[in-house]
Amino acid sequence: MERWKGRVALVTGASVGIGAAVARALVQHGMTAVGCARSVDKIEKLAAECQSAGYPGTLIPYKCDLSVEEEILSMFSAIKTLHQGVDVCINNAGLARPEPLLSGRTEGWRTMIDVNVMAVSICTREAYQSMKERSIDDGHIININSMNGHSVVPQSVVHFYSATKYAVTALTEGLRQELREAKTHIRATCISPGLVETGFAFKLHDNDPERAAATYESIRCLKAEDMANAVIYVLSAPPHVQIGDIQMRPTEQVS
Repeated sequence: MERWKGRVALVTGASVGIGAAVARALVQHGMTAVGCARSVDKIEKLAAECQSAGYPGTLIPYKCDLSVEEEILSMFSAIKTLHQGVDVCINNAGLARPEPLLSGRTEGWRTMIDVNVMAVSICTREAYQSMKERSIDDGHIININSMNGHSVVPQSVVHFYSATKYAVTALTEGLRQELREAKTHIRATCISPGLVETGFAFKLHDNDPERAAATYESIRCLKAEDMANAVIYVLSAPPHVQIGDIQMRPTEQVS
């Protein structure tokens, strides 16, 4: 991770869960991490914790609604002004709404598309353009995917979510191919976890907290820190090594 010291990483959805753990890990390794979310209170608290812990890097909170393209573009403009640009882009923000294919609300589907697919694509494009205009040839774009992007489970409430994560699988491989066509050494990776103990299930089952809690009590789940470790592993790989996808589940998880 030595070569990343002082470099700039954008982490989307950095206020809680995987995003917060990833942002903390990057700061621990000396990076300047711009953590964005719709609400930055928790990121500001995390930034203060990182500072008081004496971590060599810096966490910078940025308020951004990823479902609004203008806000994403404004964020990248601000990063350019203050920190020259983005060297690492970690597309972590994602959500699931309980909207089955036969009875789901269009609004819920659209929200998932906007955040899980469109925001990932816009942030990726803007991060690449930021690297290109500064002749950064060793940047990295990491998409936090899901095992739901590799198999469809028989749970109607996550079928549309699964479709958006299949899109992330395709986008990551398409990105890798386009980066090769562009004759660049910028790398593209996705990390696909199974069950991670975060607030994710509580948002999915927001009308049924008991069901959400049961999701995490049935087995020993992955932790957000396990995901952060995977991100560090990917970034630490030698420049000639392209890690395409890390698929990781809790040992006890069946599917």
